[in-house]
Amino acid sequence: MNDVKFMLDSLWVIIAAILVIGMQMGFALLETGSIRAKNAGHVAGKQILSFAIASLAFWAFGFAITFGNGNGFFGVHGWFLGNEKAFDSVSWMNIPLSIKFLFQLSFAAVSLAIAWGGFAERAKLVVYFIFGILFTVLIYPVVGHWVWGGGWLAEMGMQDFAGSTVVHLQGAIAALIATILLGPRIGKFNKDGSPNTIGGHNMVYTVMGGFILWLGWFGFNAGSTGGTADGFFGYVALTTNLAAAAGAIAALLTAMAMSRKADIGAMVNGVLAALVAITASCAFVAPWAAVVIGAVAGSVTYWTSVYFEKKGIDDPIYAFSVHGIAGVIGTLSTGFFATKELAVVGKPGLFYGGGLHQLGVQALGIVTAAVYVAIVSFIVLAILKATVGLRVKAEDEMAGLDIAEHGAYGYPETFETGKNQNQNKAL
Repeated sequence: MNDVKFMLDSLWVIIAAILVIGMQMGFALLETGSIRAKNAGHVAGKQILSFAIASLAFWAFGFAITFGNGNGFFGVHGWFLGNEKAFDSVSWMNIPLSIKFLFQLSFAAVSLAIAWGGFAERAKLVVYFIFGILFTVLIYPVVGHWVWGGGWLAEMGMQDFAGSTVVHLQGAIAALIATILLGPRIGKFNKDGSPNTIGGHNMVYTVMGGFILWLGWFGFNAGSTGGTADGFFGYVALTTNLAAAAGAIAALLTAMAMSRKADIGAMVNGVLAALVAITASCAFVAPWAAVVIGAVAGSVTYWTSVYFEKKGIDDPIYAFSVHGIAGVIGTLSTGFFATKELAVVGKPGLFYGGGLHQLGVQALGIVTAAVYVAIVSFIVLAILKATVGLRVKAEDEMAGLDIAEHGAYGYPETFETGKNQNQNKAL
């Protein structure tokens, strides 16, 4: 029976890892559809580069810093996965170390993909290389160790089952810092500060990307059970799906109330915000609470995306609202809704007789993680800005990053045809 359990658990977690890695396809479609056609190839190709960078950096250093034996702040053993006995924090998972690594790598890669949302349509390609490595080595693993690697927040009983803070808030804070340091895209704001709409070029891509992410989230959350015992992964999948459905409807209704339009992009972001929010609490809350959490996240995220844009922040993919604000909502939600029966980590929430203790732990985790990521991201990006530069030249931004950075258009038939027509007119 132990052999059977080992094989079933290993099979389930590797399937979950593949689902989460598949989310990179979702991000590629979502982001490509949400930006202009002249940058489509660049944004899509960036996802492959991002996953490649994360894979090597997390294998060499990131996994050891996150889960390696060490102190309350970071791991100091297990570089290059060289010592299987160096990872006590994940010893509860009865599966091979290689599968543990692939599963956790998929999370680190998602966090990096979220961060790239703040760079969209104006960052130099070289920045992706340098910041991608440093994010995967210096930023993501440290907070990951605090919460999941036996660090100081884990000892306090912080509840973040699959990463509302560890994965999503970290990526969102990095995206926000990048957005601020890069500045808005050309033409985004008028002289009086009022925003102009820079629409994405393919809403179908955006919707398909959102649906792929929804599917991948079953690996994200349900896979974090680490095995098949008692079928609990099915319960986690249930709460995840209920939250996503509630987020879609709540966001669409909020958009209709605020703009008088049934905004499809807002609905997709509502799904993602709800999934981000339920990620921390999916194993700790009742199904009805999952619906509430998803609906609140979907609705609030639409409002904050409009609010931040009015304040002069050009976040092309709304990364901070969808992953940051929703990450905060999700992390705090366990402090309210964690049940006595399900709170195997930490204590029950306020509504289940646990008082304010767990809510305080959750809030502390949010603040410290956000401050750490903001400071380190700012230092790294400020140094890059002063040396290699963060932003492409204005003429390259106007031409599009496809041709400026890669020498080829993502849609050559469209752009080359227009170019040839202009040349013929000139002749």
